[in-house]
Amino acid sequence: MARRWDGDNRGLGIGDALQLVSGASELVAAFRQPAWVAEQPEIHLLPHVEAWCERDHRLALSDAYTDDMDAYILDCEWLGPPGNVGAARAAVFSLIGSFAESATYVRQRRVASNGVGSTMKLQFEVGTGELAPDTRFVPHGHAIVINVARVL
Repeated sequence: MARRWDGDNRGLGIGDALQLVSGASELVAAFRQPAWVAEQPEIHLLPHVEAWCERDHRLALSDAYTDDMDAYILDCEWLGPPGNVGAARAAVFSLIGSFAESATYVRQRRVASNGVGSTMKLQFEVGTGELAPDTRFVPHGHAIVINVARVL
């Protein structure tokens, strides 16, 4: 039996998550809309990120820039003890909460760091935005990639 976690004695779950498919599909559909990603994340997102980092000292922002696919890249360093992926994930989710809009997707990956030594880092893909009919504004969103070094 393939284990899902330490101590797992079942190897499978108890049900599905079909009740989430409709809402998740709405967000995925928005991701596919041309021009859905809002401009100027350095104005709309960065102040929230910087304010969070000043209040909560678990992550330090080392760089912020927009890549060639219009994702806003946040390069951060984990300031907690190495190897504590759960604590680093909790910090990133708190950071995301500082700028998240009404619909948000987050996916964590372990990726190789660029540079000497090819160490691993955590990478969080974040899509967040406002969807009709739950917004008073025109639907829009943000694509963010949060890289966290010094966790692994």
